[in-house]
Parts: sequence; structure tokens; C-alpha cells
Amino acid sequence: GYSTQDMYSKANLRTNLDIDLTPKTKLIVNLLGTLSESRVPGDDINLWNMIYSLPSAAIPARLEDGTWGGSSIWPGTSNPVAMSQAAAYSKGHNYSLFADMKLSQDLSSITPGLRAHVLMAYDNISNYWENHSKTFVYGSNAVTGWANGEPTTTQYYKGGADTGMGTESNIIGWNRALNLAGSVDYTNNFGDHSLYSQLKWDYEYRNTKGLNHTWYRQNASLYAHYGYKARYYADVTLVASQSNKLAPGHKWAYSPTISAAWVMSKEDFMKDISFIDFLKVRASFGIINVDKLPISDDTEQEGYWEQVYTGGSYYPFDTGYSVGTSSWTLGRLASLNSTHEKAYKYNFGVDATLFNGLNLMIDGYYQRRSDIWVSSSGQYSSVLGFTAPFENGGIVDSWGVEVGADYTKNIGEVAFNIGANFTYNKNKVIEMMEEPRLYSNLKQTGNALNQIYGLKAIGFFKDQADIDASPVQQFGTVKPGDIKYQDINGDQKIDENDKCDLAYSNVVPEIYYSFRLGAEWKGVGFNALFQGTGNYSAILNTKSVYWPLINNTTISQHYYDNRWTENNMNAKYPRLTSQSNENNYQNNSVWVEDRSFLKLRTVELYYKLPASLLSKTKIMKGAKVYVRGTDLLCFDHIKIADPESYGATSPLTRSVLAGLAVEF
Repeated sequence: GYSTQDMYSKANLRTNLDIDLTPKTKLIVNLLGTLSESRVPGDDINLWNMIYSLPSAAIPARLEDGTWGGSSIWPGTSNPVAMSQAAAYSKGHNYSLFADMKLSQDLSSITPGLRAHVLMAYDNISNYWENHSKTFVYGSNAVTGWANGEPTTTQYYKGGADTGMGTESNIIGWNRALNLAGSVDYTNNFGDHSLYSQLKWDYEYRNTKGLNHTWYRQNASLYAHYGYKARYYADVTLVASQSNKLAPGHKWAYSPTISAAWVMSKEDFMKDISFIDFLKVRASFGIINVDKLPISDDTEQEGYWEQVYTGGSYYPFDTGYSVGTSSWTLGRLASLNSTHEKAYKYNFGVDATLFNGLNLMIDGYYQRRSDIWVSSSGQYSSVLGFTAPFENGGIVDSWGVEVGADYTKNIGEVAFNIGANFTYNKNKVIEMMEEPRLYSNLKQTGNALNQIYGLKAIGFFKDQADIDASPVQQFGTVKPGDIKYQDINGDQKIDENDKCDLAYSNVVPEIYYSFRLGAEWKGVGFNALFQGTGNYSAILNTKSVYWPLINNTTISQHYYDNRWTENNMNAKYPRLTSQSNENNYQNNSVWVEDRSFLKLRTVELYYKLPASLLSKTKIMKGAKVYVRGTDLLCFDHIKIADPESYGATSPLTRSVLAGLAVEF
């Protein structure tokens, strides 16, 4: 027999060695090997999607004779019970080796403060998949006749076939990486001056799936740090980088950064300000070059500097078209004069300690990313008959602020701590080589990255008179209860030209924040962490939950209770229909929801065993009994789903565990 139960197991073997080869030579070796195995029902089927989609009364899980339930509309492959038990299983295997070695040599015999380091790291990861899934017979009995409220005749449906278990196996991915590095660093303090400098070379080689997936990069860098009177600091970094991912003649780039800091609290004019224990201001500027590749259809476009040719027309040599030759035609044009994507980073910050325990941090930044890879198709007419090349034409500005604070205090026998962080980030697309737009509302240049675009809903059609009096919506026939859209461009019709920016990004929020608090008294204590987001949006398009009955899916109670009817014209969602409805399922504001949330991420209650008790064991330095909960509370706007996982996927879990932590 075999089990179809979901399973995951993992074994680790770790070795960490610190060896003093000589009084001035030290060797560090770290090895980690992992073996993991996972098992899932069938061929890695999506059970959650089945559970969300299948109407509960559509088919029986199993017939009286033991046959699995299924029909011509809902086959057995949509039966989550059958697929989890009768489709056998598949296994995934992961084999990983992580090894690194660092050799350090004290060269103070040459000059005090001089050291040299050599580092080597090797990673090897492979993933192997076994498919032992099978198919099965399924069926159902449909009532075809009734009398006096009782079924009189039924029709039996049978589908599928019993097959043996599969034996397919293949390597689905492997990755090898080699890192080499060598550095010489120098440290010296003389008088009021402190100096640290490092000259470093590093090399990275990575091979992913073999052919045409091998790349390497190397860096040569110089870093220097200078301090004066532990009050004034300056840092300079110069990096020269090379990558084989980029075009010939454009593989090298140079990235300088500079920074400075001033510890103001050590100045004489600050000594009389008693509530300021520490105050430092700092600023930095840097130019960072990265070896990103242009992306098309979620795939990196290697060799973008070469002309692409694709298959063209067939040219026959005879009237019977039996003899002829194929041709080649221009595909995507080569990208000429390419360069690295760049980021110009500016940062200003303040660190302070006030009132003997209140720590504050404020950071502000501005970043301009330029030479971003974008398609230049918006700059050329399709009449020219070629696919436009990628160009380094994108520019995005980002700016934001981060504020943090924490405070620790002892009041009698009670020790308490409290802290908070707040981050606000904005960005704006300055240039994306966008095609000319007929109306300003269609332009994405000038807006934020990953904003949600679509039609702006202004309600639902009340009746046919309302439909007749409104601009024509060109997404199919509409009926009372369908979504009514705003005519953004004022041309008396609703079409693709009325789309506009609707909401914030559904990828990254603009606001992150968290706060924590804790207290302890005589070994009894608690810690709690809250985390939240703001200016964050979601597109609610999960089948059956928000788009019900389409393609024979089920309907959620939430949609049913909030649908439009003649008696509920102020509904949240449009009318219910089992037919395809292109008008209602456009990207529009009805399906946009505020994704912001506040979660009680973790909370812990604990008791530390007293030292007088631990001393009697003679082996334990500390011990703590605790109860810990994760994701216990969530305050959000979506309500019926977790804002961090609201599609037809595995839901996030709420967990409570108890344990004993012992320190020897």
C-alpha cells in the first residue's frame, strides 16, 4: 500500500570548525548538508482551488458502491476527496550542500594592524520529482424522473479509467555556485585618529540548469573609513564590477559611495543639554550599478545585444506545394549601446538617545533609478514590421522616511520595554518609453509603479431606462444590476479609453509599521508584536468567492448576501448570473479593496525558572517555560479572507504552542 497524505520531512547535518593553525593563522570551516522529501496527492494538484470551485452538492464524494463521484460537468478530477485519495501521489526530493571556508592571517609582523583573508564557498542544490499519480473511474446517478416528490428513474454516468501508478521522474532544477574572495585589511588608531581600510576581490560563478544558464561576475573594491576624536567620520567605497550577463564592451561598471557622520553629542556646546545622551547625524550618497537583464513574458532575455530571427513564410518551388523552402524574418531587433541599470541613492539620518533610555532613529532617502530596461515598442509604429528592441530608457524616482523608537525602563521589580517602527515609501515613474496615449487618463508615466488600473464604477444600473439614458458600455449587453462605469474621457461611450488609475499597488504597500511591548516581573513576563500596512490594495477576483458560478463554479455566502437585487440596489456586488459577463468582470473599482491590515503577529507569555533552582542542577544556566501564539488577531477590510493570502491558496495558519527552553 501507499499513503497519499501530505508530508514533509527534512534532515540537516551541520559542522562548524574554528581551527587555530598557528597563533596568527585561523581557519574557519562550515558545512551544511540537507535532505528533504515532500509528498502530495496526485500530480501536485491544487486541492484548495478545487475546494473553492466545486459546488458542495454538485457530486457526491463517493457512490454507495464505492465509485468516486463525478459527472460530465464536474468530472472526478474536480472531486477534492477523490483526488486526495485515489490519484496516488508524487514526491519531491531536495539535496543541498553548503560549504564555506575562511583562512585569516595576521600580518602584524609586516606592519601592525595588517590582516589578510581568503574565502571560498560552494553550494550545490538539486531538486528531483517523482510522479506516481494515477487515474480512476468515477460516476454519478442523475434523477431523470419524479413522481409524488420521489425519484422514479435515474441515469448512471461513468467516466475516467483505472490506470496503474505512474513511474515518471525527472530533475526539475539544479544550481551550483562557487564564490571566491580575497582581501587585505588594515586597522590603525593613532592619537585622535582611527583608520580602517580594505582592498578586496571577489568572484561568483553560478550554473543554473546547465546550457546557456551559466553566469559569473567579479568585483574589485576599495573601502576606507576614517574617524577623528570618535566624533567625525567619513567613509569611501569604490567598486569595479564585471558581469558576463551583459553585452560585449559593456560588461564593466564603477560604483562609488561616500558617507559622513557627526556625533554632535560629543561637542562642548551639547554638554549642558542633560536630556540628550547621544546624538548623531549622518548622510550618504552612492551610485550603484546592477547587471539586470531585460525581461519579456517573465523570462530574462539573454543575448539581447544580438539580432533575433524567427521563422518566416514558406516558398514553394512547384504548383503542388510539395517542394519548397522556409524563410527567416527579423524578430526582435538587437539592443545597441546598452549599459547597466543604475541607482543614485541619497540618504540622511539621525540617531539619538534621550532621557537615559529612549532610542530614536530617523532616516530619509531619495533614489533615482535610471537606464532601466524597458521595451521601446511604444516609440515605433507596428507598420514597420519588426519587434522593437529593449532599451535602457526607464527612470523611476523613489523617496521615503523611516522612523523608529524604543524605550526600556525598570520601575521597582518590573522591567518593561516598548518600541515602534514606521516606514513610508513613495515612487513615481518618470520615463518608461510609453506609447502616445489618446487621453491623459491612460498614461502611466507620472504614476506609481504597480498601481491598479481599470474602470471606475459609479454604481449599478437600476433598470432599462437607466441603461438607455447612460453612455453605451461596449463590453457586451448589459442588464439591470450590472456595473455602471464613469465616462472618464467624456466621449459618451465606455470602452478601454475610460480606464484610469484606481488604487495603490497590490504588490508592495506604501506604509509598513510595527510596535512591540513587553514586561517582566520576578521571572514572569510577556512580549507582543503588532505589524501592519497601509496604502495597500487588493484585486478580489477569486472564482466562486467574488466571481461565482462562472464555468460551473460555486458561490460564496458572502457574495450571495451582498449581491444586487431589485430589493437591494445599494449592494456591494453586481447581479448574480451563471453566464459569462465581460462587462462586470473588467478590472474595475468594484473588485478593488483596501488591503491594509493590523495583525497581532506574535505574543508570548513565559516564566523563567529562578537561578536558585537552576543552580541545584549544576548544568543549566537558564530555563524558560512559555506559551507562544502567532497571527492570533487581524484587523482588516477584506474580512472574509486573510489580506496576506486572499486567493484560492492555502490559508495562513494561526498557531499556539507551548514549550520549554533550556540553556546549558
